[in-house]
Amino acid sequence: MRTERLELEDATLREWSATVLAADPDQGIVLDRSAFYPGGGGQPPDHGVLLWGGVQTRIVGARYADDLWLVPAEDDPLPPVGTVVQGALEDERRGAMMRTHSGLHVLSGVVFRDFGALVTGSNMEPLEGRLDFNLEGIPEGFKESVEEAINAEVDADRAIRAYSLPREEAFAIPDIIRTATNLLPPEIEIVRIVDINGLDVQADGGTHVASTRQVGRMRVVKVENKGKGFRRIRVALEA
Repeated sequence: MRTERLELEDATLREWSATVLAADPDQGIVLDRSAFYPGGGGQPPDHGVLLWGGVQTRIVGARYADDLWLVPAEDDPLPPVGTVVQGALEDERRGAMMRTHSGLHVLSGVVFRDFGALVTGSNMEPLEGRLDFNLEGIPEGFKESVEEAINAEVDADRAIRAYSLPREEAFAIPDIIRTATNLLPPEIEIVRIVDINGLDVQADGGTHVASTRQVGRMRVVKVENKGKGFRRIRVALEA
């Protein structure tokens, strides 16, 4: 891809300048620099705008192909190739997604630590999400104990940091893949790691807050039995 991924270096960035490399009515817009998270790992893409020459183009999604294509709102104008634009993210959505994604890592770390269960599926929207685990059975009081444990980790204010490692070095970290199936494509040579100090270390490409305290209080909404050895935990974050 030709796009420099600014959000991977600084998840707090909300505004930046960029130059349009491609603009196609069917495919979308490619920038040389972008802080729009394009979606992945269960985290939906960012929303925001591009501003250029007194015109606004709303960005409502993104997708991978031969490049990272930003998806403009229907009927919004496309900036011509070579145009310098100002990009801006929808701050409330991005902030909520960062808190939610980090919160799900806290949940994953707690369930792995306390029950040895791996993640089999995930999904999230702003301030709510769910993880599926390969968990055979659940003890009495499971829902309440998990909620207490994840909020104890929030209160612990553990640092969260992201960094990259060569694939071989990353896979030398014990339990670096916390999913039941390794979804990391073999052609990926550099692996991005998200590390919650003392709790959870995972290969992950999403955006995160800087500490567990920034996640805020979480509530376990529901624990569902989705079949043999398959438990779904739904959580919600305080607004």
